[in-house]
Amino acid sequence: LALFGSDEQQRQWLRPIARGEVPAAFALTEPDHGSDSVSLETTARRGSDGEWVLRGTKKWIGNGASGGVTFVWARVDDEGADDHGSVRCFLVEQSVPGYTGTVITGKGSLRGIHQAHITLDDVRLPADAVLPGTRSFRDASTVLYSTRSGVAWSALGHATACYEAALQYATQRTQFGKPLARFQMVQERLAQMLEELTGMQLYCRHLADLEASGGLRPTQASLAKYHNTRAARRIAATARDLLGGNGILLENGVIQHMADIEAIHTYEGTESVQALLIGRDITGVSAFA
Repeated sequence: LALFGSDEQQRQWLRPIARGEVPAAFALTEPDHGSDSVSLETTARRGSDGEWVLRGTKKWIGNGASGGVTFVWARVDDEGADDHGSVRCFLVEQSVPGYTGTVITGKGSLRGIHQAHITLDDVRLPADAVLPGTRSFRDASTVLYSTRSGVAWSALGHATACYEAALQYATQRTQFGKPLARFQMVQERLAQMLEELTGMQLYCRHLADLEASGGLRPTQASLAKYHNTRAARRIAATARDLLGGNGILLENGVIQHMADIEAIHTYEGTESVQALLIGRDITGVSAFA
């Protein structure tokens, strides 16, 4: 909305969304198109009255059933139009007829937010529901680059919590007559965790500096996500192991952070997709297909 919305769309929705008064969802992923979301099948047709008609399904959409608004990415199906076949974004109020958001249950991760399966059954929208700045899938990619920076920060937060839990446990837990912190092996593990955590912090700090100066390149955001989610997995695994059997107790936090790290490692582009983006930037050769 901030990047591609019209002045009127921004006046109506930007502040309420930013203040958390209106839940907002980003709907790109589909049941059959995750990493290859560029092949999305949801369509947007122009009706004879100038309205848009959306049809398709989306999956894993955070806030997609929260009663707010959803930004739906769809492929224009309008033979003869200049934008036929282009991927554009549409602002959809979740209360409109034909929109059904069903909360996905049974998750072991990201339990603090509802992800939804969305069905768009000939959802009719006014002509001005399209975000005018969206003209191709490249615009969706621009949004993803921004969110990948956020994922790098999320990974840092989860990893910090795991490290702090492990450190606290090591100083309080006594085995063989002394605190775990007095064992050389435990100190080595804590040092390894801190080494990786500090690297994650530096990635995020430099990322923030680049964003603030307007110099952040898309591949740099991919590299930060790639590095930080991988490092967070290692830190979480070490922390879980250091806590022993207590590491699987929810009250100690580590196992929940570990589960959530698994999710952020995947969303906004999997490890393999990030590697391919980085590899393309390094070599100048695309290996996606």
